[in-house]
Amino acid sequence: MVRKSTRFLSVICVLVALPFVAIAQTRMPQMKFSDRTLANGMRVLSVADSSSPTVAIQVWYHVGSKDDPDKRSGFAHLFEHIMFKSTKNMKSEMMDRLTEDVGGFNNAFTADDVTVYFEVVPSNYLETLLWAEADRLSALNVDDANFKSERDVVKEEFRQGVLAPPYGRFEYLLQQRSFAAHPYKRPGIGSIEDLDAASLKDVQEFHTTYYRPDNATLVVVGDFDQKQFDAWVDKYFAPIPKPGRPLPRVEVKEPDRKAEARYTEYGRNDLPAVGLTYLAPRQADPDAAALQIADAILSAGESSRLYNSLVYQQQLAADVNSSFEAREDVSLFVLTAVLSEGKKTEDAEKSLLAEIKKLQDAPVSAAELDKAKNQLITNQLRERETSNGKALALGEAAVLLGDPGRVNTNLGRLQAVTAADVQRVMKKYFTDTNRMVLYYLPEASKPAGKTGEGK
Repeated sequence: MVRKSTRFLSVICVLVALPFVAIAQTRMPQMKFSDRTLANGMRVLSVADSSSPTVAIQVWYHVGSKDDPDKRSGFAHLFEHIMFKSTKNMKSEMMDRLTEDVGGFNNAFTADDVTVYFEVVPSNYLETLLWAEADRLSALNVDDANFKSERDVVKEEFRQGVLAPPYGRFEYLLQQRSFAAHPYKRPGIGSIEDLDAASLKDVQEFHTTYYRPDNATLVVVGDFDQKQFDAWVDKYFAPIPKPGRPLPRVEVKEPDRKAEARYTEYGRNDLPAVGLTYLAPRQADPDAAALQIADAILSAGESSRLYNSLVYQQQLAADVNSSFEAREDVSLFVLTAVLSEGKKTEDAEKSLLAEIKKLQDAPVSAAELDKAKNQLITNQLRERETSNGKALALGEAAVLLGDPGRVNTNLGRLQAVTAADVQRVMKKYFTDTNRMVLYYLPEASKPAGKTGEGK
């Protein structure tokens, strides 16, 4: 969950002007990074780049919503907020003053597997921000006032993001219904009931367990001297002690689906919606690149297969989408359609399945394959034009893929995907037994006595 409205800003690089086929085939730029691990277990990745007098600082904590305690969903998200409160040496919201007041910005996000905090500032403020990140790692005030104030903020985000939008609960339910055993079934935003049941002791225990140097990766990209940077890291981060207690990891494995599951739910939406989900391999799996390409072919833009078929030609849907939701343990491929007025969910489901079958029955054309690659690769190249974008790519490779070197090979993996690869993964993962179907219907259409708990 993004803490506030700041968005990543990308400089459009000159590659955008090249023919699409050239982008898909060009040699990808390599990122030269330094990699070391402190005695306390903290990993430090850095890339010196003097192209701009700025620096991006990120701290990746390997804790996300999947690590929330049982019946205490929303804790990882809660700490995304608490980390901006007071520490032993900083007042609440001081990170804003240290960044925004010098022309930079800061933000954070919570995902299923990680919580990431980042700042971009003029490079002469690097030491100050390293000190600040070390201070909130080692000296955060996890007290009753900070806990309760930020809990109220998270609860309000739940109301605004899940309860208020007409399809907020639909997205929430898609996650819940898609996993039988894995804690990914608990959406990261949490629930009001679980947050209300939490105590200060619960929150302090979560913080002690996961916010520690051996569960953190510091990523810094920008205009700095490597020797000076290493000295500052040793000064501010190395003295933080490594806890003696073990670091827990989620060991639950999501079982393979044995049969299609179907649910019907009712909400505040005026138009019905249908969602299909398929379990997919973990983010580091070799098949992930082909699934990214398949996702782009299905729904990237108005010329995509789903939009062209369901919205333009058949006029079944007002909105249609697919998403390969890559995760560390097990991923999810999601297809959704919000129906046009007067259309039936059964017809939309059949059309979604028909588009899947087309990808299974025949290889995509060379032009369509190149188009999908170009869309994905161009977006990533644009992001990597910024120090913050480079840091995000490097942090993702190190923490979620388990190998920082993947930052230099991931784009090549996309380039190497063939039409046969796309057809193969569609056949492998998009099976009848690996499908969950959710119909989300208007409350007014619910039969008398219907509970809406699924069928």
